[in-house]
Amino acid sequence: MTQSIASPNDRSSLIEDRYSSVLEALKRCAVRARRNPNDIGLLAVSKTRTIDEIRTLASFGQVDFGENYVVDALPKIRELVPLGLTWHFVGTVQSNKTKLIAQHFDWVHSIDRTSVARRLNESRHNEPLNVCIQVNVDDEPQKSGIRKAEAADLVENIQELPRLRLRGLMSIPKVDSDPEVSRTAFSTLYELFHELRPSVSEYWDTLSMGMTSDYEVAIQEGATLVRLGTALFGPRA
Repeated sequence: MTQSIASPNDRSSLIEDRYSSVLEALKRCAVRARRNPNDIGLLAVSKTRTIDEIRTLASFGQVDFGENYVVDALPKIRELVPLGLTWHFVGTVQSNKTKLIAQHFDWVHSIDRTSVARRLNESRHNEPLNVCIQVNVDDEPQKSGIRKAEAADLVENIQELPRLRLRGLMSIPKVDSDPEVSRTAFSTLYELFHELRPSVSEYWDTLSMGMTSDYEVAIQEGATLVRLGTALFGPRA
């Protein structure tokens, strides 16, 4: 039996339906958490997704897109320049990729050491690069991110770099089928965010936490930006 292939119009309708459903879900989550829905942003994680899929989602009003891999992201960024999208790097920052990241992205969510911050600063030549510090709140040895106790020093170091604009914190909790497992990690990041506030600039406004499996818990615990991929584009092929 031959498997039917969805037409471009069908795929566009599916993305539109998912996008509308996600926006409504975010509003409901915010209301249940007694928060203003306008205080919670949506970052569409588009790694492994095609230029056409990104263009389709952008046509419905999505502006912010996140990528994990520089080499895969650059063709998308260059092709879609006319759309005026905002590009976020959310993957591990490799030292040999800092120049490309600084030149082509608007945000970096995953700074975890001063050396990377300095290299990004040296390679940025237009408006300041918005950055977040990645915190490994669960102290997982295989995961990127600084420990909570190291955050204050990195905050201080980044604020000395004029081409970086420090916006907040990011974290990726342990993977678990139960979203409640992430609650402690999100709560810890929220507390750290407010502990650091007295020592940071006026731009300190971003808690990047929560993905497709646990964004509702993240919103309850104070997320200002959730990073969703599958919920918007559907399962990867």
